[in-house]
Amino acid sequence: MRTPLAALVIFLCASASAQEKSLTLYTSLAPTESGPLAQAFEKKTGVKVELWRAISEKVVQRAITEARARRYTVDVVETNGPEMEMMAREKLFAELDSPHLADLPAAAVPKHRLWIPDRMNFFVVAYNTAKVRREELPKDYLGFLDPKWKGRIGIEATDAEWMATLVKKWGGEPGLAHFRKLAELRPDVRKGHVLLAELIAAGEIQVGLTVYNANAESMKRKGAPIDWLPVQPVVARPQGIAVARNAPNPKAARAFVDFVLSPEGQALLVSMGRVPASTKVRTHLNDFEYTVVDPVTVLDEQEKWNRLWEELFIRGEAKR
Repeated sequence: MRTPLAALVIFLCASASAQEKSLTLYTSLAPTESGPLAQAFEKKTGVKVELWRAISEKVVQRAITEARARRYTVDVVETNGPEMEMMAREKLFAELDSPHLADLPAAAVPKHRLWIPDRMNFFVVAYNTAKVRREELPKDYLGFLDPKWKGRIGIEATDAEWMATLVKKWGGEPGLAHFRKLAELRPDVRKGHVLLAELIAAGEIQVGLTVYNANAESMKRKGAPIDWLPVQPVVARPQGIAVARNAPNPKAARAFVDFVLSPEGQALLVSMGRVPASTKVRTHLNDFEYTVVDPVTVLDEQEKWNRLWEELFIRGEAKR
């Protein structure tokens, strides 16, 4: 027997299928995960999903460039929370009213509802299991200031928001002092979270301090010599999904968003090592304390933190 909520989702999907046979999705979600998600939706509704995948900054660039040129191609956008907030400020999205909003943590849902969190990315410590023993790893990030980690650790090149969140949590000067000392160790800086995880699995970098747990978990499940640990304080960034304000296929787009936020879509994300935003789906992947990045604060203070990150880690890396 179908519940009223399930009947509503089926009605929305059927309505989309009857009039709109395809939709275009721009996402930073890896093809190994966005592909199966799209295929599951296609199987359920008959609506074809055309995928375009790139890193988050390129998703933003393409969406904004097309909107300004009045070339309305994209139906659904799915990427990092701060980038979603950036596009919301550009008025690229339509307000959402999904039946699954009640399943999400209220504090994580922006008041404007122009985008909705669909998954979480956690910055965790990942390590090559052939080169590092789990018991070697410190209990918190302060432990990585030990000189013995010099030449063994790496970070991702765009993670200024991770630093900003930790500095705020630790309190001004103590937090800044920590990152100045970390910079003195000259961590290996690589652009792309997937690339960072791949280099750890390959043994080129022994330990990554800003690895997405989903990337490490996915490689671990495939047998790669990589594992991860939620070293405290863990920073979490919400990932979001939205319907384009000028979507060519708005009904199909809303049906897709509802599918991704539904228990079925969220459980599918879990099966691929991703962390769902929904409280209706339980997973061990977020069974620890964490501090959530505020996308609004990230944008409002972006210049300040990017400049500091550049000074500490990027310029120093270039001089090596």
